[in-house]
Amino acid sequence: MSLFRAETRRLTKRRFTKFSVLIALIVLGLIAGGTAYTHAKASAETRATAEAQAENEWKDQVRFAEEAQQECQKDPSKYGGNCADITPPSRDQISADQFMTPQFDFREDFPAMVIAWAALLALVAFVIGASFVGAEWNSGGMMNLLLWRPQRLQVLSTKLSALLTWLFGLSLVTGAAWTGLFWLIATLRGTTEKMTSGAWQSLGLTGLRGLGLVLVAGAIGFGVASIGRHTAAALGAAIGVIVVFQFGLAIVLELARARFYEAYLLPAWIGAWMAKSYEVVDYNAPCDFSATEGCQQPVFTITWQMAGSLFAAVSIIIVGAAMWTIRRRDIT
Repeated sequence: MSLFRAETRRLTKRRFTKFSVLIALIVLGLIAGGTAYTHAKASAETRATAEAQAENEWKDQVRFAEEAQQECQKDPSKYGGNCADITPPSRDQISADQFMTPQFDFREDFPAMVIAWAALLALVAFVIGASFVGAEWNSGGMMNLLLWRPQRLQVLSTKLSALLTWLFGLSLVTGAAWTGLFWLIATLRGTTEKMTSGAWQSLGLTGLRGLGLVLVAGAIGFGVASIGRHTAAALGAAIGVIVVFQFGLAIVLELARARFYEAYLLPAWIGAWMAKSYEVVDYNAPCDFSATEGCQQPVFTITWQMAGSLFAAVSIIIVGAAMWTIRRRDIT
């Protein structure tokens, strides 16, 4: 059996891998179920019911305003002394849409579901990648493998290749199922209108960027755990990034009134990667006054190309460091 097939089999058979995938599938199922439960297809009957509810609500508001007017005439001090401010809402201010269960618009709403899928799979990929190599370092399995295959770089790179290939397959399968499931939800409890070839292409590109995010997360988790030779090293690094660099750094930068401080935080770059761009508004800087648009705060736009370059650079550095350490350090 080749080393690649052996590593793929080892990754697939691990109970932690199966457990992580199962948890991810359960969470995705809950998201889909909640979406289906909170949406409903619009029909002539539901529209008529909503129109009747809107009409009744408007009549109630008119009655309340008339009663308030009468009370104000008796004692204007209760209403600030100006009874003219008490006016009922116009009929068009109370729309029937306010009383209708929203329908799931596949074109408008599914991109957010793609981002949710990618974020969850990226988290799972990081944990599985870290556990895949970290557990073997901790248990001594890596040392036994290197006795059989003393080519250190080949062994580690094959492990990484097996991980990324498996994550690629997992992402394709779950992504296709995710798309089909929400297409069904939109068909039964929403609408699939306006899904042109351009809309499908945009969704496909969003899915590809999500796939890239999953692979990057898996590679980073694998690399950090390999450097630290323990799964806890990667998990500890992740917790440190979240607590120190996300919450702590955000508070410090905001107190220091740093310009575009949100650009130093990871969520902005992930958002730019998945949504093609992300605008960071500098509320600490003096605004640019325009005679037509008024006060405009300075804006820094993070593009998906910038975010992709950052993620690629971080991945290369961490994986490269993992390769360097396994070559230079003692394996015991």
